[in-house]
Amino acid sequence: MRKFSPRPSLDLVPIRQATPDDLPAIRKLEQQAETAAHWAEREYDALFAPEAPARIALLAPGNADVPDIRGFVIARAACEEWEIENLVVAAPHRRSGVASALLRELLRTAAAGGAAWVLLEVRESNVAARQLYEKIGFSQAGRRAGYYRGPFEDGLQLKISVAVP
Repeated sequence: MRKFSPRPSLDLVPIRQATPDDLPAIRKLEQQAETAAHWAEREYDALFAPEAPARIALLAPGNADVPDIRGFVIARAACEEWEIENLVVAAPHRRSGVASALLRELLRTAAAGGAAWVLLEVRESNVAARQLYEKIGFSQAGRRAGYYRGPFEDGLQLKISVAVP
């Protein structure tokens, strides 16, 4: 299994932590993406609730020309094992480095937070996402038969080590 190296970022895409003020833009983007994990409004509101499980939400902000966000990633931060719960990039910004920048910043944050592993599930048919994750260094760790509905299909469990030696 390959290991993520938390070296300084060379990404040209700015990334920042999301705030509660970003929730309308995050929800708007998520609703536009077919392959996103579609959460209820209360689930997004709970991201920043003090009693909620520890999570991190990062986003790639827009710019003066396009003020909407370009993408976001949300992960559950649980001690040594973090799990990516949602990663969405706006259609016009796909294949432009936004997803890679989001993932790399999340992996750096996980490593700095003491995580050993970052996990995720991806639809077996989502070839573009699987190629991205493989490029970053994720490898298949398992399969969940029938994990997804609409359409029904298996979910692949992917994993990457981020432990700092």
